[in-house]
Amino acid sequence: MISVASFVGHQPNFKALVNRRLRRGWGLGFAMLIMLTWLGTLVAACSMSWSWQNPWLYVAMACQTFLFTGLFITAHDAMHGTVSLNPILNKWIGRICLWVFAFNSWNRMLPDHHRHHRFVGTEADPDFGPPRFWVWFFGFVSHYVRWYQILFCAMLFNLLQWFGIHGSSMVQFYIIPSVLSLLQLFYFGTFLPHFSDSERGLVPDNAHRSRTQRARHLWAFVTCYFFGYHWEHHEAPATPWWMLPLTKSSTFS
Repeated sequence: MISVASFVGHQPNFKALVNRRLRRGWGLGFAMLIMLTWLGTLVAACSMSWSWQNPWLYVAMACQTFLFTGLFITAHDAMHGTVSLNPILNKWIGRICLWVFAFNSWNRMLPDHHRHHRFVGTEADPDFGPPRFWVWFFGFVSHYVRWYQILFCAMLFNLLQWFGIHGSSMVQFYIIPSVLSLLQLFYFGTFLPHFSDSERGLVPDNAHRSRTQRARHLWAFVTCYFFGYHWEHHEAPATPWWMLPLTKSSTFS
């Protein structure tokens, strides 16, 4: 585990660089790139007819899954104020990203996420669960997913069909990718970093009760937008996702 004393994320010049890039609009730029790419991919894909036998369908669905994950990571950064230094713009980008990701509520998720940071790995942590993947996952989903979200998704599904969008396209490029993205976020962003089983001595030995991936940046980006660098995120939550790879360095200049 990285020493807190030598952690790059605490160095004044690193914090200054993060702040400078946020002032220059880097966070907003990454957010717009993800949001517009997600929307463009969804519109383009739903305008075509896809056969389940077409191998390119699964490539397109994987890309849309990755972009759904990016929407949530963008909303997560907004919860820490690192999308835009304008608090109103920052909040509304977070709201929109959560809303298009199956009508999640900013007002409900924001305090829960900060509770997670304050009480990580304890009974007061809303994200924490027993050391069994599916039991933890379904407990996690039941906490965050509300009946009205499912109702709104069903209403949207039928409304878009009325506007001429084929139902199979919505299944292929909205329903399945959003569910796969939820699994991706949970596995790489919650389960692996916070897995704890005291009976087997598998409790993360640090104040954040968090693990971190090795510094393999391509893999870390593909799996969860560097969110596998999870100890680093908890140690410096004001670091946006696109700056997390720099925190894996032993020095920064």
